Formats: sequence, C-alpha cells, structure tokens
Amino acid sequence: MPDQTNSAMEQNGTQGAARVLAPSPMSRLAYIDWMRGLACVLMFQTHCYDSWLSPAARKSSSLIVWSQLGGTLPAPLFIFLAGVSFALFTERLREKGVARKAMAKQTIRRGAEIFGMGLLFRVQEVALGYPWSPWTDLLRVDVLNILGLSMMLMGVLCFAIGEGPVAAARTRTLAIGLCVAAAVAMATPPLWTTHRPKFLPWPIESYINGVHTFDKPQPWLFPLFPWSAFAFAGLAVGLYLFTDFAKRRVGLAFALLGGTGVLACWASTVFDSSRICLYAVYDYWHSNPDYLLMRCGILMVILFLVYAWCRWGFAQKGFSPLIQLGNTSLLVYWVHIEFVYGRFSILPKGQCSALKATAGLFTIFLAMVLLSLARTTWKKRKAKASKQVLGATAATAES
Repeated sequence: MPDQTNSAMEQNGTQGAARVLAPSPMSRLAYIDWMRGLACVLMFQTHCYDSWLSPAARKSSSLIVWSQLGGTLPAPLFIFLAGVSFALFTERLREKGVARKAMAKQTIRRGAEIFGMGLLFRVQEVALGYPWSPWTDLLRVDVLNILGLSMMLMGVLCFAIGEGPVAAARTRTLAIGLCVAAAVAMATPPLWTTHRPKFLPWPIESYINGVHTFDKPQPWLFPLFPWSAFAFAGLAVGLYLFTDFAKRRVGLAFALLGGTGVLACWASTVFDSSRICLYAVYDYWHSNPDYLLMRCGILMVILFLVYAWCRWGFAQKGFSPLIQLGNTSLLVYWVHIEFVYGRFSILPKGQCSALKATAGLFTIFLAMVLLSLARTTWKKRKAKASKQVLGATAATAES
C-alpha cells in the first residue's frame, strides 16, 4: 500500500514532528511505520489465502474466515495513516511559516502523484493479465486512486482554511476534518442505493459509489464514499496529536485516543441496535455510518496499542520487519500483487491446502522484507553518494 510518508512529505516534515511528539527514543515516528507494516502483513495474508486456497480447503477450515476478517483492516489503516501523516506534515509547515498556497501546492501535487500511480498500476495489471483482463479494469477504482484523491482534497482543505495563528488554523482544520468525515459517512447509504448518480458515466459514478460496470455498488471497490472518510478522520487525529496538550502529555493523549476508540465501537453497536432508521436501505457491513464508526474506533485503539508497543514494548529492540515494511509499503504492495494474484504467482491459484498456502505466505513475507531492505539500502547509498559529490563540488569551488 502507498508509502506516502516515505515521500518527500514525510522526509521533510514528520522527522521534526517525531521530536515534538515523542520524548522517548522513537525515530521517524516509528509507530506510524509499525502500523503501516502491520497493514502490509494483514494484506499479505488476506491476498495469499484468497488466491491460493482450494475450494476444499476453504470449506474444511475456518482459516479463510479469519483471514477475511483480518482483511477488513489494511485499506482503512493505509488511508487513515495517510491522513495522520498529512496532518503531521502540514503542521510542521505551518510552524515554519510556510504560506498556505505553497503548502496546498505540495500536498495536492503529492496526491496527484499517488493518483497517477494508481492509474499506472491498473495499466500494469491489465497488461500482465492480457488476454484475460477486461479493458474496463483500467478504470477500476482501487485504493491508490482514492488515496491520491483524498490527499488532494485534504490539500484543498488546507488552502481553504486560510491564514492566521497556527493554533487557530489547526483547530479549524481539525473541526472541519471531522465534519467532512461525518458528512461522507452519512451520505454514503443514499449514494449507494436510493440516490445513486446514475446520470453519470459509470467510470465517474464508480468514484462516488464503486458501481464499476455492474448494476449496483461493489463492496470490494474503494470509492470516495465512504473510503475518503478514513483519511479525514486520520487528519483530525494527526492534528489532535499536535495540540499543546498532546505535546505535553504524549502517553495520556494516545491513551485518550484509545479510550475514544472503545467508546466509538460501543456507540456503533448501540446505534446498530436502535429502532431509529435513517435510511431506506440498511447495510451495516458495507455502507452504513455505524460500521464506519466501528472501524474508526478500531483504528484508534490499534493506534494507541501500536504507540505503546513502540514506546514501551519491544518493537524497536533490534531489527523490526514491520517497521521495515512500513518504510516501503508502496513498493511491497505493488510487487507482491503479481506474485500472489498475477501471472507470476508463486503457487497455483485455487489449488493449495491451508499448509501449502501458509508456506507461500511466509515466503511472500520474507521476500518482501528482503526487497524492502534492498530498497532502503539503495536509497541510503544514493544519498551518501550525492553528499560526497556535493562535498567534492564545494571543495573544488573553494579552491
């Protein structure tokens, strides 16, 4: 999944944020990388079992059920973390006095890059899947597409907030971010059912409700409604972590996030059991705001637990494969798909036992960790070589 915090945004902004947010020796906001690495692992297991398990293995084992349950988390995690990282980056820019126009330009451009990568990824999938892949897959709405669009919308929001004191701009952005997330969640059910924008061409409508080429929205796609809500919820959480209170009492601030997450999960169950019905069609597990509230609550609980594990646990005792994967999540997302679902699948699709599919999962995990290590090693060597060239150039100029 996209390593948006591996981009120039994170390199320029969140390293400074780490020093502000964490008095403990957590480097490079390790909890964000660890959480993103967790999303990568959950994504691996979901894709591997879904692709490789035979029909008999699916029926004889509860493994596929638990795998699919874990598979409900990666996409919300990635999009939510994009919002958190976006907030940390923009807050650092605000504190440095960067104008809102320049800030919006950087963030919107990065979002456009991610969106372009999503389009390129679809071209690759169709090309490698030829002649079996239909051309309509080129226009399929996937995670990268919505992630890029969500980042662009958050950039527009940063510009629209206007100038003013940093604390005031932060408060306004936080409040509006929560309102946008709630509005997206509340608008999703009618846009999926009774008030679908059927007058739009299906490629455009699909970005609203994920209808694609079918006669109704598909829950396995990632339209703006409801998925962009996770980005704006993450934006609000990230801004909260930059408040004066959160800077002074980091551990307590994260504990309150976890407690809020528990309350959100409880509220979701209460609303779900209520006799009051706001929508003509009620689909808790796909489009209803109650389910989105539940998932946001789970994300906040996970964020607290991951922060605690990184600060007080063993997450940073030696090498952490999850942090490593989190550093290069876009790369491992892009590559592993072809070796699980694509033409180069390392195991026969739909023909494996649970044991064989599990062995394949471990193989994919190790291969992606090694690929991630190779990527970061290459980047470090490239950066070191650039510094040496700049140093040599400066010395020559002085002489």
